[in-house]
Amino acid sequence: MGSIAVILVLSYMVGSIPSSVWIGKYMYNTDLREHGSGNAGATNAFRVLGWKAGTVAAIADLGKGLLAAGVIALIRFDTIPPGLGFWEAESVIRLLAGVSAVVGHMYPLWAGFKGGKGVNTTAGVLLALTPAVMLITLGVFALVLFSSRYVSVASLSATVAYPSAIGISKYLLHTESLDASVFIFSLFLATSIFIAHRSNIQRLIAGSENRVRSFRMGKGMQGRGEI
Repeated sequence: MGSIAVILVLSYMVGSIPSSVWIGKYMYNTDLREHGSGNAGATNAFRVLGWKAGTVAAIADLGKGLLAAGVIALIRFDTIPPGLGFWEAESVIRLLAGVSAVVGHMYPLWAGFKGGKGVNTTAGVLLALTPAVMLITLGVFALVLFSSRYVSVASLSATVAYPSAIGISKYLLHTESLDASVFIFSLFLATSIFIAHRSNIQRLIAGSENRVRSFRMGKGMQGRGEI
């Protein structure tokens, strides 16, 4: 079981890379945690620093999940049982690697254990596991974002879309390649993301949620550097 321990540690370390914080500091001379919502995630980078920084941060965060579940999870130097109950061991290990990366993003070792909410890193994990379904989910995210201009609404919409698509594919269309663990994991992640966004949901209900009014750099950030 040594391989699994190494996978979990490496995945957490990769997830701990504070992409948005580093982009703000080294490319804009700005500590993202001192502006906007104060969150160290791509959403706040998008809102405060503009679409360029937000896009780079989102891709970097997505890459962390993709690397953990798609590459690090394949490390093997000892024997791993082929199955865990009625679940496939390979799928479970990739999911565990993804969870470690998401935990690292939310509680990063390199940024005082204060990170983002894990949406983009989760997207990377799911892209590694189910690329076709994830591309549909990303399409939902983009559509809702550009129509509503609420990043939180887009994130929550995509969060609902993914397990819905997995459930339809596995239990209605009977897609053989989807393991039951992926569906269970998608429900767990959806619940976790909604809990992480509870403050956003409260602001949406109150009508005070921040909206992306422009895809340019946020007010007061101009002149502090460019990507």
